[in-house]
Amino acid sequence: MAAKKAKSAKSAKKKPAPEDFRSEALAQALEKQDVAAVALALRHGTTVVPLVKPGARDNPLDSGEVWTYRDPNSGDLALLLFSDARNKPDNLPPGVGIYTADWLRAFLGTHPITTVFLDIAGPHPMQASPEEILKALEA
Repeated sequence: MAAKKAKSAKSAKKKPAPEDFRSEALAQALEKQDVAAVALALRHGTTVVPLVKPGARDNPLDSGEVWTYRDPNSGDLALLLFSDARNKPDNLPPGVGIYTADWLRAFLGTHPITTVFLDIAGPHPMQASPEEILKALEA
């Protein structure tokens, strides 16, 4: 029985809850609406991204399928980034991933994203073009 409890506790530690996904530096930068601090947080930290389908846990090369929003009228494609998984609206897919600047650079370089929203539902939303984000990542 003790072995079963230990195994349950061990597996619980391996699977972080979506609420555990947070970038404190990005949250603070967005709270201050400080563009330079947001750029620094994106360049040197991580960001939370909604996933349509999470990656396979046993395959480190599978990072999951990122959810994007396509405007039904214009066809524009938006990427939503969050400082904290708790800031993701409930009407988005439940899965989240946490990604680095290298991933963000590669994603924006290969997908026709027209705008990037940071914490779109608050508490401190910000919007930028992919070009602005890429410039911030390169600085």
